[in-house]
Amino acid sequence: MREPSGSRGRRPFLYVVVCAAGVARDADVLFAAAQDAGWDVGVVATPQGLGFLDAAAVEERTGYPVRSAWRSPGEPRPFPDPDAIAVAPATFNTVNKWAAGIADTLALGILCEAYGQGVPTAVLPAVNSFLARHPAYVESLARLRAMGVRVSSATPHTPKSGETAAFPWEEALELLAPEHAE
Repeated sequence: MREPSGSRGRRPFLYVVVCAAGVARDADVLFAAAQDAGWDVGVVATPQGLGFLDAAAVEERTGYPVRSAWRSPGEPRPFPDPDAIAVAPATFNTVNKWAAGIADTLALGILCEAYGQGVPTAVLPAVNSFLARHPAYVESLARLRAMGVRVSSATPHTPKSGETAAFPWEEALELLAPEHAE
C-alpha cells in the first residue's frame, strides 16, 4: 500500500479529473467538499472538459493551475503525486478509453498510470441511460471494478434531460474515505 503523502508533513493530495459533461460546470462542489474534508486538490481536465471550467476560479480555489495538456520536458511538475483520484464527472468516452488502456490525453494517461501505482481511484460517471446500456460501457465498468476502481452507484440520467438531477459529487469522497482516514 502506498504511504499517504499527508504522513510526510502535508495534507493528502486529491487529483480531480473533470470530463466534458454538462454537470462539470458544478465541479466546484467537489473541490470545496474535498478541501473541507482535509484534502489539497489539483484539477486535471480532459481537453473538452476544460471548456466547462472557469480555470481562473479553480486556480484561485485550489492554489494550483488546471492541467489539461502534457508538460514539456524539463518543466516542473505542477502537482505533487496523488494520494487518491476522483474522476467526476466521467463521460462514456473517458470510461471506455480508460478501461481499454488508451492514454491519448493527459487525464487518461494519469488514470492509466494510477493503476500501476496503486493510487486509490473513484469514478462518478455522467452517462445517459441509453449509453449506459452499451455493451462496451458495461464491460468497461466491470473492468474498472476489477482493477479496484470504486464506481459510483448513481443511476444514469435520462437522455435529453439536461442532467437536472442532483449529481452525487460528495460520493467521490465517500468512496475514497478509507484511504483518507489512514
